[in-house]
Amino acid sequence: MSAYKTNNKMVGWIEERLPIFSMLQHSAVEYPTPKNLNYWWNFGSLAGFMLVVMILTGVFLAMNYTPHTTMAFNSVERIMRDVNYGWLLRYLHMNGASMFFVLVYTHMFRGLYYGSYKAPRELLWWVGVVIFLAMMATAFMGYVLPWGQMSFWGATVITNLFSAFPVVGQYIVTWLWGGFSVDNPTLNRFFSLHYLLPFVIFALVFIHLWALHTVKSNNPLGIDVKSPQDTIPFHPYFTIKDLFGIGVFMMVYLAFVFYAPNFFGEPDNYIPANPMVTPPHIVPEWYFLPFYAILRAVPNKLGGVLMMFGAIVVLLFLPWLDTSKVRSGRFRPIFKQAFLLFIIDCVVLGYVGSQPPADTITLIGRIATAYYFFHFLILLPLLGKIEKPKPLPASISAPVLRGGGMAAGATAKPMEKA
Repeated sequence: MSAYKTNNKMVGWIEERLPIFSMLQHSAVEYPTPKNLNYWWNFGSLAGFMLVVMILTGVFLAMNYTPHTTMAFNSVERIMRDVNYGWLLRYLHMNGASMFFVLVYTHMFRGLYYGSYKAPRELLWWVGVVIFLAMMATAFMGYVLPWGQMSFWGATVITNLFSAFPVVGQYIVTWLWGGFSVDNPTLNRFFSLHYLLPFVIFALVFIHLWALHTVKSNNPLGIDVKSPQDTIPFHPYFTIKDLFGIGVFMMVYLAFVFYAPNFFGEPDNYIPANPMVTPPHIVPEWYFLPFYAILRAVPNKLGGVLMMFGAIVVLLFLPWLDTSKVRSGRFRPIFKQAFLLFIIDCVVLGYVGSQPPADTITLIGRIATAYYFFHFLILLPLLGKIEKPKPLPASISAPVLRGGGMAAGATAKPMEKA
């Protein structure tokens, strides 16, 4: 019998048979949340909001899209010109992809800085990395659908990468193509998977939230909840905070939609796909550029592909590569500087990926790639051994009650359970 109480007979009748209201009450209203969460914690809920927008706009776009090489480009133009508010749906969707990645990248960098991958949150982090991989696959397949020049040649270049794998590589490429080149079967497969994967991502997000509510939220101090005074109910405090975040985000998002809808796009993709004409510079969407730079940094094709995938796989081992017993970067002075260098390195990789290959650009890309792996594989394990963290507060409430500063008399706790 559910403990949820209500005076509404219909709600009570449903609750007795399917305790959905008590689940919502626990997860979205009463859920004990660390009281010191700042606005960096808004980006997870913003990403969830953006996922819903992408699914809804995608469903309506699919109603008017024709997945055939002779009609795909024209069907997109028809959506833009003839379908009621089709231009709005498409601009919401195509700019939404970039906004989605902005939110997820910020969410991931926040997790990296505050140690949200440390025990007991390893599985929570793993599910997040899998969501990121599914997002990348979905975005790549969606970019192919307009069947413009960059769509066609991007699909040709990226799918050909799998041919680098010995023995099975060519079989994977043939399966992706559905034939012997990028053609109509390829477009049909990509359309089907692009439509399906967002619902897989939605399921993964549910698992992600389930894991989060099991191990509880991390916080800027990176210390465990020690008493009920360290938490407050999620509603109304953080629902209002999230709604404010959504309001600010929507102003930025809709500014691109209405005033600069093609800011993130490539002009070549407004030219119908032509297998006989290769664009002078084939470049992926901006959110793939750092990984594209890593791919190009290695002269060997197989080595480049392995390094590109390794740049993501290394994130799965992060809970063990970071040997520090302190979660939050706020109390790690050397880590703060290393983290800033890592952000700069990622920006440099993105810039390198956007440029045509040249001697200087290639050299910068190789240095930036080397530092990327150095940060995870050497620097983080080393910092955990040599870095002396600052003293941790006695509890989450202590800095709040002492005016935001360090709790008086707090002693260093470098062995705080991560």
